[in-house]
Amino acid sequence: MKKRTLGKSSLEVSALGLGCMGMSFSYGPPKDEAEMISLLRAAVERGVNFFDTAEVYGPFTNEELVGKALAPIREQVVIATKFGFNTSLDPREDNTGKPLLNSHPDNIKKVADASLKRLNIDVIDLFYQHRVDTEVPIEDVAGAVKELIEAGKVKHFGLSEASPATIRRAHAVQPVAALQSEYSIWWRKPEAEIIPTLEELGIGLVPYSPLGKGFLTGKMETTTTFASDDFRSKLPRFQTEAMEANQAMVNLLKTIASEKGATPAQVALAWLLAQKPWIVPIPGTTKLHRLEENIAAVDLELSTHDLIKIDTAAARIELVGNRYPEALDALTGR
Repeated sequence: MKKRTLGKSSLEVSALGLGCMGMSFSYGPPKDEAEMISLLRAAVERGVNFFDTAEVYGPFTNEELVGKALAPIREQVVIATKFGFNTSLDPREDNTGKPLLNSHPDNIKKVADASLKRLNIDVIDLFYQHRVDTEVPIEDVAGAVKELIEAGKVKHFGLSEASPATIRRAHAVQPVAALQSEYSIWWRKPEAEIIPTLEELGIGLVPYSPLGKGFLTGKMETTTTFASDDFRSKLPRFQTEAMEANQAMVNLLKTIASEKGATPAQVALAWLLAQKPWIVPIPGTTKLHRLEENIAAVDLELSTHDLIKIDTAAARIELVGNRYPEALDALTGR
């Protein structure tokens, strides 16, 4: 597996990471623990060394799973986790009037200690603020993580779905190694201001949902529906009318894939990897054959002509539906 460095940090990781959330949270019931442990170790065997989790996934059970799976090979892997949600609430539900976020410095330090125990590690490689908490100055957040770094409990500081102004303010207190935000061929908003800011400051980008929460794989029908315990059932882009309209993007990927002898998922990931050398997508999966399909995208070369063709065609497609319900969308870009 090829390696990439996240911005100007010393954090070198596999060109493709593995998002672990869906193993325990959001996409239906938790998957079989033994099977997921086997999958996580299979990823390492195939060159993946960058694993993404969070305290809120479960909550807590995903960190425990990742910790158990990677304990025997800890020295070979980079583990990222996150703080910032009030874990007594479910971020997928309507929590109007309740404090969904908590990035107070004392809580950040409590979360770090708890995550270290659940992950069964001595130091967190990359510690993200999961969402920006406007009730807490970002300088205080960065300062708390700086203290954790000085104490040897954390190696690198990250942010998620933060605005350029917030990134700059945080970076001035404690250098930010990576920003994790949604970015894919069907969500390109980061290109306007986020990516130029990251490039200027030397910060890596870790795109989550690089396959559009499964939609860009081309495996969904326009009539596909989701169970109530699947987060996508609540997302505007996964309602029937939106899925029908947005099929045009999948058809574009299928066309390119057929020309390249690849799959739509591989084209979507290769497109992301071609944007910047410091971009490291973290597609999630619970299936070995999908993991192997995603990994193969690292070796899929898209020429300048291919990229221009994709961008030109994509620009003609008008995507339908917001990516999140209004309450959750309000937590992004702050």
